[in-house]
Amino acid sequence: MLPLEGLKVVAVEQAVAAPFASSRLADAGAQVTKIERPEGDFARGYDDVAKGQSSYFVWLNRGKDSITLDLTSDRGKAALGDLIAEADVLIQNLKPGALGRLGFDPEKLAEKHPRLITCSISGFGESGPMADRKAYDLLIQAETGLCSITGGPNEPSRVGISVVDIATGATAYSAILEALIQRGITGRGAQISISMFDVLADWLTVPLLNHEGGHTPKRIGLAHPSISPYGVFTAKDGTPILISIQSDREWRVLCSDFIGRPELGTDPRFATNVARVTNRAETDGTVAEAFARLDAANAIERLSEAGIALATVNDMAGLSAHPHLRRVTVDSPNGKVSFPAPAAIFKDAPRSYGPIPALNPLES
Repeated sequence: MLPLEGLKVVAVEQAVAAPFASSRLADAGAQVTKIERPEGDFARGYDDVAKGQSSYFVWLNRGKDSITLDLTSDRGKAALGDLIAEADVLIQNLKPGALGRLGFDPEKLAEKHPRLITCSISGFGESGPMADRKAYDLLIQAETGLCSITGGPNEPSRVGISVVDIATGATAYSAILEALIQRGITGRGAQISISMFDVLADWLTVPLLNHEGGHTPKRIGLAHPSISPYGVFTAKDGTPILISIQSDREWRVLCSDFIGRPELGTDPRFATNVARVTNRAETDGTVAEAFARLDAANAIERLSEAGIALATVNDMAGLSAHPHLRRVTVDSPNGKVSFPAPAAIFKDAPRSYGPIPALNPLES
């Protein structure tokens, strides 16, 4: 038996953040009813790379039931009201206040259904100077300053995945689970509000505190702003290899076992991480010289023997063929689709994942 079997979830959702949260509930056994507008979740049209279907939609809507409802109609509102009356959880990411204007204000729902857990996801929250502003992933990346610390020295950059949406969905999922635990103790539901801005601001605590402490982070590409050496170095054959030194002990090991200059391990210019960051150019130059003497295979062998953390700098072709990649395969209206497996593995409780729902044009 899956842990959330018997749990009923209604998800008035579109795009990424809310569907991420509800997909994880579905994975755990919850019965998730996805409410789509008559033309469907607009994420269905983001691309057509997964057997003619959107990669986003396939990834985030497995295992759900889907119905389309015109929530501006009396029939649509009545159908949604019936679903909510039987639900344990309501997830929604309409514009702030929109659900209330449709007649489903979370506070009134709490009075009518005291065990109901509602989770409302928005760009900037329910109040404040920017509450009414539209918000999408890249807009929040820019607004929070994430782009300012992403990319190379010449210009800010977008993080290469929808990191704001995913982070918000994961935050919503964990908050809903907390509320379910609380309900099991108190018998009462909860009203949860999560903003994309708040989630990313929380995740940006370290660079923010560095800025407020007088060390504003700079964009330095594939390197760590506050740890050195932690970045990409090129082997003799031109292969890029990323290494990470996490402690002064590891630095001394790198100096003795890889660079071949153990005296650098205690040299005051490099002996501590703060000193190495201060002297980053000289630190990285010394490491780069050692890499330039070895081809990739020898460098990786030497680093591995020394216990130094490393990675190859892959692309999506590398991930697709990666020997460590686990996959799941799900049914869809256009055939089976394979993609990376959810990370959590439950011992002795293998999971299967439900199909991708077709667009159901009937109000029911």
